[in-house]
Amino acid sequence: MVAIEIDSGPDLPPKTDYGIGCIGAGFIMKDIHLVAYGEAGFDVVAIASRTPANARAAADERGVGTVYDTWHELLDDERIEIVDIAFPPDQQLGIVREAVQRPHIKGILAQKPVAFTLDETIELVRLCDDAGVKLGVNHNMRYDQSMRVLKSLLDGGVLGDAVVAEIVMNARPHWQEFIKPYGRIALLNMSIHHLDAFRYLFGDPERILASVRDDPSHDFPHGDGLAFYILEYAGGLRAIGLDNCYTWADHRIEWRVEGNEGLAKGTIGWPDYPAGSPSTIDWTTRALDGVWEQPRWDDRWFPQAFKGTMGQLMRAIADDTEPAISGRTTLGTMALVEAAYRSAAEGRAVPLAEILPADARA
Repeated sequence: MVAIEIDSGPDLPPKTDYGIGCIGAGFIMKDIHLVAYGEAGFDVVAIASRTPANARAAADERGVGTVYDTWHELLDDERIEIVDIAFPPDQQLGIVREAVQRPHIKGILAQKPVAFTLDETIELVRLCDDAGVKLGVNHNMRYDQSMRVLKSLLDGGVLGDAVVAEIVMNARPHWQEFIKPYGRIALLNMSIHHLDAFRYLFGDPERILASVRDDPSHDFPHGDGLAFYILEYAGGLRAIGLDNCYTWADHRIEWRVEGNEGLAKGTIGWPDYPAGSPSTIDWTTRALDGVWEQPRWDDRWFPQAFKGTMGQLMRAIADDTEPAISGRTTLGTMALVEAAYRSAAEGRAVPLAEILPADARA
């Protein structure tokens, strides 16, 4: 086997006993965040939701000791050092505006997308910066186990220079009711995972070319039910995404990265949730002469990756450093989402710098 340190995550920090207050009690909080936190032994002290009955049900099922009727009450609980938000993106800015005024709050973990527009995202990041509150963002695909191993291979030079990368999704997301009035569907809420994964693996592209169409199976107004895009990198790499959210059978997500010295391919184990399966990676190099390495693990993107997104925020608080997935990280990803929308609307490749200067992104 090629000598490379394989990192499938989540790399938790030594200190993980921060008091966590959860805002939101839907599927992603109740069945993913809280399950992951329970496995990791994190200290969730309170929960609140737009629907108090949902918060009480989540607390009963997951063992959370305190339930508040409103998130305003939760923010006043001085036991809470980290606020974990899983609310609709158009409502997160208001929560953050209040949270940063509480001196006991050291960090905020915001679900992505953190806002509906890039301008709102910029304001959200500014509020946290001005208050000295650490902002982490739940770009959780960065902690999918196959993505972590792939990143190790790329950083270790095992695949050589990347030539082409692909993420192909044929899977049907469940669009929450709050998403339907947005008019923005696939790029903002699904493709954001894959666009951010490409940024995690390869950095920022120079420009993006995108095409979208409506999903004929939906009865609510929207433009981007399905999304297709090409990220063009300065060194020649092309990263290609196909997000078919229409498909009605044979759901799957597959990815592939080819370099001049090696090739890696794999699957993302999300489409078969709740039965669930781990993501996978297979890789080979020219030197391996036809032999494929196939590491496997039991952990899954949902829920185990969510230990990593909270853990990286805890590490940043303890070390007084920028979170690995920070506000500036999400600025870059939201800029790429906005560039994709502009590209699709105007029928041209859009430079990322046209949306947000490079020094504002991470």
